[in-house]
Amino acid sequence: MPKQVLEIKQTQRLSPLQIQTIKLIELPVQELEQKIRSELEENPVLDDDPHPERESSEDESTKDVSLDEIKEEDDTPQYRLRINNWGKDPRPEYNTFSVKESFTQNLSKQLGYKNLDRRGRQIGEFIIGSLDSDGYLRRDIESLVDDLAFRAGIETTAEEVEEVLGIIQEFEPAGVGARDLRECLLLQLQTEEQNADVKCAERILEEMFTEFSNRHFQKIMSRLSIDKDQLKRAIAKIVRLNPSPGGQLDDSYSDQAQQIVPDFVLMIENGELSFRMPRFRIPEIRVNSKYAKLLNNAKGSSDKAEKEAASFVRQKIDSAKWFVEALKQRQNTLQKTMQAILEYQHDYFFDGDERNLRPMVLKDIAEITGFDISTISRVVNSKYIETHFGIFPLKYFFSEGMENKEGEEVSTRELKKALQECVDAEDKKKPLTDEQLVGEMSKRGYKVARRTIAKYRSQLGIPLARWRKQL
Repeated sequence: MPKQVLEIKQTQRLSPLQIQTIKLIELPVQELEQKIRSELEENPVLDDDPHPERESSEDESTKDVSLDEIKEEDDTPQYRLRINNWGKDPRPEYNTFSVKESFTQNLSKQLGYKNLDRRGRQIGEFIIGSLDSDGYLRRDIESLVDDLAFRAGIETTAEEVEEVLGIIQEFEPAGVGARDLRECLLLQLQTEEQNADVKCAERILEEMFTEFSNRHFQKIMSRLSIDKDQLKRAIAKIVRLNPSPGGQLDDSYSDQAQQIVPDFVLMIENGELSFRMPRFRIPEIRVNSKYAKLLNNAKGSSDKAEKEAASFVRQKIDSAKWFVEALKQRQNTLQKTMQAILEYQHDYFFDGDERNLRPMVLKDIAEITGFDISTISRVVNSKYIETHFGIFPLKYFFSEGMENKEGEEVSTRELKKALQECVDAEDKKKPLTDEQLVGEMSKRGYKVARRTIAKYRSQLGIPLARWRKQL
């Protein structure tokens, strides 16, 4: 017979204010605006007016009030519900910056132009959602058929999925939707003018792909009966194709929004760095006067309906308190975090030279600000800063570090730049292996292991040495 055991456990529960603050910290400025507008619509005790001072001719009884003007009959703490966040200009600046459309958005838009019925469009969207970041479909068709049935409720066949995939493979960028590298390159060649060099390149990929991958040029020339010049021209066609039509992702960042609004604007005045946080249309929030009056009238009243109405208003006021305080805490958290990043990367922010970008991880900024690492992560996510050398997401400034020969810590971003320079300077007839790249990096003063070279090379989209070899 099972025994019942009484245990006492101490658990930490987040307050409504903490939950609200966490949610607001994660939001970029445009979504924050939408959230505020939504709160104003849903909470009837809130009012939005950028000019709290009304005209003198207005009836005094219609003016909105702050919470400390409301005399509470319970022990609810006094709280002034107002955010003084409007600048001198009642219509503050609102700069938006266009960035590239996301890969998935682009494909979905192209799918919309095709003459497909609702079913075909659903299958197409599912296939697009199954592509990896490089634009490849790494899953077999039968698996897609099963997933469409179980996850989307669409009974289909391999033939139907293949047909829709064929349509997607006609989209831009060329090569998207390929199952492997060979198919990706062939799809791109099919979009080119079909001259002798392109047809020769297609033959190489179709008939001699393994030999081409291993750079067995003599075998290719012998088997296809082509000379060295023909092979050179065909290879020139192939090597300029894009092996990652979806866009190779690394550990820096990828702009995937159609528009961004910087949360911070960098300023340099008299040789000093600072920043400002444009307050984009964040409204002032005050209690509507008729609800304040309702609360005051309910005191000592025996009317049940009036008491219930007053209780509802108090609940909405509590909700408003948490919301406004969360906005203030969000502002404070973002300010302290950005200030810490600015001080940590002080030299970099003057000219944007990546060589001045210090190694920096979330823990470094957490220790400076006193916030949790998870809080720093939320601040960094989806937040941008406008500088005189470009618009950057905050996560761009974070990278791990390694030591150089002098024992100084350098950013992985600096190491990648040096690695790219080594590859750019190599003899393409005898490209450097990863082991040789270790030696080249050592000459430049960087102590890097071979496996690290392989990792950074992959992140930079640099192929293996045999793939970089040219005739």
